[in-house]
Amino acid sequence: MAVMISSVEGTVTTISSAGGGNGRYDLLGWGGGGGYGVDLFGGETIVTISSVRRGEWALRSPQWRGLRRRSPRQGGEGGGCDDDLLSRRTTVTGEGIIGSAGGTVINVASVAWQGGTVAMGSVRIIAYRLRICSPSKIVPFPLLDPNQGGKGLTTSPKSHLAAVLRSSRAGLVGETASSAMVKGAVATAVTCAAAACAVTALVAGQRAQSSVLWSHVEAVVRELEESCATPIKKLRQVADAMAVEMHAGLASEGGTKLKMLISYVDNLPTGDETGLFYALDLGGTNFRVLRVQLGGKEGRVVKQEFEEVSIPPQLMTGGSDELFDFIASALARFVASEGEDYHLPVGRQRELGFTFSFPVRQISIGSGTLVKWTKGFNIDATVGEDVVAELARAMERQGLNMRVSALVNDTIGTLAGGRYHDEDVVAAVILGTGTNAAYVERAEAIPKWRGLLPKSGDMVINMEWGNFSSAHLPVTEYDRALDDESLNPGEQIYEKLISGMYLGEIVRRILLRLAKEAALFGETVPEKLLVPFVLRTPVMSAMHHDRSSDLDVVGTKLKDELGISSTSLRVRKVVVQICEVVARRSGCLAAAGIVGIMKKVGRDDAGEEGSRVPRTVIAMDGGLYEHYAMVSATVQCTVKEMLGEEATDSVVIKMANDGSGVGAALLAASHSQYLELEQSQ
Repeated sequence: MAVMISSVEGTVTTISSAGGGNGRYDLLGWGGGGGYGVDLFGGETIVTISSVRRGEWALRSPQWRGLRRRSPRQGGEGGGCDDDLLSRRTTVTGEGIIGSAGGTVINVASVAWQGGTVAMGSVRIIAYRLRICSPSKIVPFPLLDPNQGGKGLTTSPKSHLAAVLRSSRAGLVGETASSAMVKGAVATAVTCAAAACAVTALVAGQRAQSSVLWSHVEAVVRELEESCATPIKKLRQVADAMAVEMHAGLASEGGTKLKMLISYVDNLPTGDETGLFYALDLGGTNFRVLRVQLGGKEGRVVKQEFEEVSIPPQLMTGGSDELFDFIASALARFVASEGEDYHLPVGRQRELGFTFSFPVRQISIGSGTLVKWTKGFNIDATVGEDVVAELARAMERQGLNMRVSALVNDTIGTLAGGRYHDEDVVAAVILGTGTNAAYVERAEAIPKWRGLLPKSGDMVINMEWGNFSSAHLPVTEYDRALDDESLNPGEQIYEKLISGMYLGEIVRRILLRLAKEAALFGETVPEKLLVPFVLRTPVMSAMHHDRSSDLDVVGTKLKDELGISSTSLRVRKVVVQICEVVARRSGCLAAAGIVGIMKKVGRDDAGEEGSRVPRTVIAMDGGLYEHYAMVSATVQCTVKEMLGEEATDSVVIKMANDGSGVGAALLAASHSQYLELEQSQ
């Protein structure tokens, strides 16, 4: 006996097949044949199909009106239903049937969706909703007898429905009160039993659906872990490739993705520097001016001060003179505020280290022509001009007697700052919004060097290692899509895998896939999750470092940053797991790059038996390394693991802050025009 649960007013009606028959009519179940139910919501029909296997329904049209007869392959040949009753809101896509759920038509083309899933090789749809009206309005209804062998309905469901409703409204005319009471009791009992079965089946269906969706989540995360894997063998291949590219970049211009730029810095600070030096750090919409009083090995940095100035937007696209005049005037005001604690020897000119974080073609320690503007600047008159000369002319117009002693970038400044405090520093790495590295090379090992070798015998090389690329890098589908959609496709691949600019975006792309395919955050995809770069790496770091038992920080960040108001602990754990995979890959690959540099300079192993690797220090800077503890810890331990026990004790990786500021001032000191005079005294 099947049951019809109905409202007398007809606002909500549910007709469901029930019973056995080889499982073909299991109520909302996973039967082998494809039982169905029909929900009438205010005149809209919803067809819910369970266990519809590919090819069992002769349905091809994207929009299908009406439920067709059962296929002979399903047993029985008369299983048709009244088209008018079942045709109001049904939709079919591909080879499965799917109706609306809760008034929203679900697209079966997606891999997973609320109300059903698409499994490999078949379409399996789980009914997930059953509307039940008040018991007083429920009457029995003989929809289908499974004992008939599945040969179909004896009469139209629509006719049966109309007849039952008429009988209900007539008050069961012709029957005695006792008979009506008995039948009413039977109806109530049948209804309760049917409702219990329906609820049980509904819960089972929801659990099955949830299980399938979570299986897909786990599969995607497992695939991510495999594609981002960085075993030591692979990391050594990356390090070897980095060393090979370094050799090629030193041999000739344009022979490799690594530019290996000659910086013309051949004297790094030693700690003996004394005097007053200034620095100008221009790298964006703000610039900084600094002054540093150096006191030699005993005093070191005696005192320092700085001031930050915002550049008016109109000057970023105006004339070259206007921009440099504005900078020089701010520098002049800063010099005028010089206190008594700062001492400039009589008769000496103030000297400046100029950190200019835009592409330049450097031709000496104190000059370089601008290749192009970036970061919102667009001043055609400056392109191709010597930026040091531009600044010098502006300072002269301001009446400021100051000389630019060194033109540098922030990575070389970090190397200088690191060497000032520790003479064993051989390389510097910036791991922040972007990434780069610089190291000390023997001048004789630079085939493309033209000219006399420097007296020191050394030359600092600006690697521009963000552009490194190798077949050994673990690149995923998310990385490839990000690169394709970037402003510089095919460029800066290494940077896009390890720097703070991109880590949060990679995580967003993974979460978006899970939201679409496995309903990770509910039946609708959060709108903010569709916005590129909406998930910033500092937010990713906060979620990754959440140590609360319920991952409360993760939940708060998802709500505040992505508009996802409610998440389960299980979902939050998935988010943390994804952050872990992406962050770990970043740290491991950065470590491989560091080991590549050490291989190039011969500091990667103990060499001859009994000998030790000289103490080797890597100076680190950048917000990602400084503030993302999981990344910095991974860099540290991976370098040690790659080098082995014999070399590990000799390698130190430590922070060296403010290379673009203090580091530039130190380089001005180490390249001072008065240096030879001081050494001769």
